[in-house]
Amino acid sequence: MLKTTPRPPKPALSPRAMWRIVERREASAAFYFGVRTTGVFCRPGCSSRLPNRENVLFFPSAGDARAAGFRACKRCRPDLRNPAGELAKLIARACHMLDNEHGTNSLAEVAAASGYSASQFHRLFRRVTGVSPKVYAAARRTDRARIALASGMPVTQAAYAAGYRASSRFYDEAGKSLGMRPAAFRNQARGETIRLATAETSLGCVVVAATARGVCLVQLGDDADELLRSARRQFAQASVALGDAEFENWVRQVVSRIETPSEAGDLPLDIQGTAFQRRVWDALRAIPPGATATYSQIAASIRRPKAVRAVGSACAANPVAVAVPCHRAVRADGGLGGYRWGLSRKRALLDRERESSGHATRRPARGSTA
Repeated sequence: MLKTTPRPPKPALSPRAMWRIVERREASAAFYFGVRTTGVFCRPGCSSRLPNRENVLFFPSAGDARAAGFRACKRCRPDLRNPAGELAKLIARACHMLDNEHGTNSLAEVAAASGYSASQFHRLFRRVTGVSPKVYAAARRTDRARIALASGMPVTQAAYAAGYRASSRFYDEAGKSLGMRPAAFRNQARGETIRLATAETSLGCVVVAATARGVCLVQLGDDADELLRSARRQFAQASVALGDAEFENWVRQVVSRIETPSEAGDLPLDIQGTAFQRRVWDALRAIPPGATATYSQIAASIRRPKAVRAVGSACAANPVAVAVPCHRAVRADGGLGGYRWGLSRKRALLDRERESSGHATRRPARGSTA
């Protein structure tokens, strides 16, 4: 039997070499450094401000750094074996606290429970979820209010059950997200005045619905009567009024987005959605006419690179076709992907935008990392 010669141990890095690694912020390096002036020890890849070399000590393990009297950095968390996984768990627990039935946990309490300062917690939460803790908490309160109102609960009772501490805050915050007054939402838009109209286009029929604040529904189809019936079901208890000059102009703007995109003007919208959906819809509106972006590019542009499927779902939930241009979202391989109103309409809309704007190739969404 042949004897195998054991490999000699790797020589230890010199302090000079380790300092160069810290300067380059190489996260894979297997040592730790402590800073005398702060009493904190970090991983080499820590994104905190680079300390002065004369204040730095190096340690082979986190235990050695703690034994020397240093405490773990709250930014790079050198005391954790899997910082990314542990951070995801920590943010998941924070989300669970914000999701509790009555929304009684304040942001300060959630931050304190995480073990981070309020500013550190805010930064980490935004990095993982793509939204601030405040925006996330507001969206969850609105979701709870929406469920409570849909069950028939009185408005005031729904407000406090959802976690609002004042009815005025509820009307301001939930009203914007619901797209109408809470009482109207509870009663399928009862008390709201909705203006409805259909129009014929070269791509079929379009139905447009609007409140006094802006367009709240745009749907495409082949049967005008069926589109009207679908719209009326969504606003079953609303009062339907004849369109005025302002509304007729909005309808013309919708048709222009289909027929002559380069001539379409501004269109006020009054749409409801979760915080995430609204971020996706804003990203879609930032894509120039004639250009497209992949679902992954859109996810990256809202700082949620792993939420590609959720971006697709938000596109599918878009209540105002062509006004929020979800037809500009395509697959990574260049394929059209899905479209609620039919792929032939999606292809035609993109072709018309490219012809009118001069775009011949696909361009990423604004803020994309591609």
